[in-house]
Amino acid sequence: MSQLRNGLPTILRATTAKADTCTVTVVDRYGNAVAATPSGGWMKSSPAVGSLGFPLGTRGQSMYLVPGHPNSLEPGKRPRTTLSPTIVLRDGRPLLAFGTPGGDRQDQWTLQFFLNAVEFGLDLQHSTETTAFHTDQVPASFTPHAYRPGVLVAEETCDPESVDALRRRGHEVELVPAYSLGRICATGLTPDGEFVRAAASPRGRHAYAGCA
Repeated sequence: MSQLRNGLPTILRATTAKADTCTVTVVDRYGNAVAATPSGGWMKSSPAVGSLGFPLGTRGQSMYLVPGHPNSLEPGKRPRTTLSPTIVLRDGRPLLAFGTPGGDRQDQWTLQFFLNAVEFGLDLQHSTETTAFHTDQVPASFTPHAYRPGVLVAEETCDPESVDALRRRGHEVELVPAYSLGRICATGLTPDGEFVRAAASPRGRHAYAGCA
């Protein structure tokens, strides 16, 4: 086990596989829905303790080693999770199942997708492709719990007038490359329940949507 510059304990090994969080969603013609977001980004920081026979918990790093802190490490306390696979019902029946990797930003990116689909009338695929943004206002779940008050991170496709208006209001806007935030995957039924639909964000170039 090696201690890298970011402070996370890391197992060094030769591999071509990149450990990361992923999202899988499935909906069938009968309305059964599954949304799963397995976290794999910190598998390398969860080595097995040889003398005990079990691995360290990957979510333990979300706690603070500061006595008296609301999120301090204590017996019986569960660490918080960033995972937010989502199933939306309409009239008691599944309508959408969706999720994304992204740590604390998952809720922000999935909310944007959801509003695109149900409030702004975009189809599922276009809902995954619109300009994404997020803030890091709250201390991150993962060590070293960094945060950046007042900063909005947005893809460079964001409307320049909107960017200027935010900056006039005192926000610090950081523009990042297009199609670099979020990797939404979604499946669902049409509102009438007759057809299965699916969509996958082009971000990352490794998400796929399909119907069988």
